[in-house]
Amino acid sequence: MVVLNRIYTKTGDDGTTALGTGERRPKYDLRIEAYGTVDETNAAIGVVRLHTADMPDLDAMLGRIQNDLFDLGADLAVPEREGKAERLRVVASQVERLERDIDALNDKLAPLTSFVLPGGTPAAAHLHVARTICRRAERVVVELAARPGEQVGAAGIQYMNRLSDFLFVASRAANGQGAGDVLWVPGQNR
Repeated sequence: MVVLNRIYTKTGDDGTTALGTGERRPKYDLRIEAYGTVDETNAAIGVVRLHTADMPDLDAMLGRIQNDLFDLGADLAVPEREGKAERLRVVASQVERLERDIDALNDKLAPLTSFVLPGGTPAAAHLHVARTICRRAERVVVELAARPGEQVGAAGIQYMNRLSDFLFVASRAANGQGAGDVLWVPGQNR
């Protein structure tokens, strides 16, 4: 259980922040950027959920994803270290659940004949914004994983990759199962 009695601590006034290990890093550190961008993805999904009250199955999926993103943030905030007890980590079953949700949504969609432009319903448009933020978060997490001495669990990377796919498929579902998709017309305005 997390207890937050004080919101400001003043410990970050020097431009550093603490990881879950207690180690302090500059606020511009790539690990901080990684879990901060995951948090931004989560916030964007929160905005989507303002428009999904009439889609209870999708809204429930998004609620589970928001919780998973907090798990991923916690995972990234506590780097794996040899000899240390394991902390909360994103696991393969979370990735697998996301894949099942993608399949369930995608089964109801007509095949695409063109790329989809971001738009349509408010929920779909916000899902596209969340998707692009998610892609940025994935790039930062992958860059962090490539840095010497920085550990990132494979399931966390996989989760972010699947999540952007989920958000795309969910945008189509929110667009009347794809009927309201705005399709790209190559060269239309030449």
